[in-house]
Amino acid sequence: MKHALVLLLAFASILGHAQGWPNSPVRAVVPVGAGSSTDIIHRLVLEQLAAQIGQAVVVENRLGAGGTIGSAVVAKAAPDGYTLLAHGSAHSIAPAIYKSLPYHPLRDFVGVASVGVSPSVLVVPPTSGVKSIADLLAAAKARAMPLTFSSVGIGTATHLGAERFLASVGVPGTHIPYKGGAEAMTEVMAGRVGFFFGPTALVLPNIRSGRLVALAVNSHARSAALPEVPTLREVGVRDAEYPIWFGLFAPARTPRDIVDKLNREVQKALQAPPLRDKLLALGVEALPMSPDELATYLEREFELNAALAQQAGLKAE
Repeated sequence: MKHALVLLLAFASILGHAQGWPNSPVRAVVPVGAGSSTDIIHRLVLEQLAAQIGQAVVVENRLGAGGTIGSAVVAKAAPDGYTLLAHGSAHSIAPAIYKSLPYHPLRDFVGVASVGVSPSVLVVPPTSGVKSIADLLAAAKARAMPLTFSSVGIGTATHLGAERFLASVGVPGTHIPYKGGAEAMTEVMAGRVGFFFGPTALVLPNIRSGRLVALAVNSHARSAALPEVPTLREVGVRDAEYPIWFGLFAPARTPRDIVDKLNREVQKALQAPPLRDKLLALGVEALPMSPDELATYLEREFELNAALAQQAGLKAE
């Protein structure tokens, strides 16, 4: 009887939160570094969200271990709608890279809302003389050494996106991981690395300035930020799509009415002209989904990344 009363009181407490949410600031944990594409994009969205809900949304960067440290913080947080995880593709990659996680990426979270999707752009140095995917592949096949490509780390979206491309075209590559996007991009600009599949928001300024040459985007459709750049499929490369997605999550057992309210507010925020225009300028396009649709989308992403990691010979550590 005592146990049942405790459960009843706990349920009543959560229900009370649901009815009054939000009545205090919300914490959003970004599990990667400040200034990254994931960080920049989520901060823009959360700023608009805060204006709509009438409460501050405090962004906290808790980086490390491929985003799993910050994710674990949210997984263990109270399921009351006041702690969110602002993450991206790395969330669905982690199970394929780490044998033991301090959380279950599906059972310990509920998908709140998709923030958007952005293609990565295959860029090469202007000094290479490569102007198209055909040029890149011809140069690779003419050389004794395999293509080199940079990434922001082993098992990241920039790594697996490149691996999927190379598998699709049947060309070997040598992976050179770096600690961050700026370094991975700079090495390509300097001509020391063959190519980089960089997030649009990161590489766009250097494409515009001519310090990088964009060959293709790895999304299903052309990017509004780079309408002149073809998709991989348009240039004859099939089954190589690997856009980066961004989304918000809450701890499992967060009341559904809070999740639904957050979903509605995020979708409303994404339609606000100032934010929509800023995101489009960064190459991020809306991908509206209900929480249930987001759950289905994530399941497919987990399966895809597990297959890609195996294909690339990555072993969970």
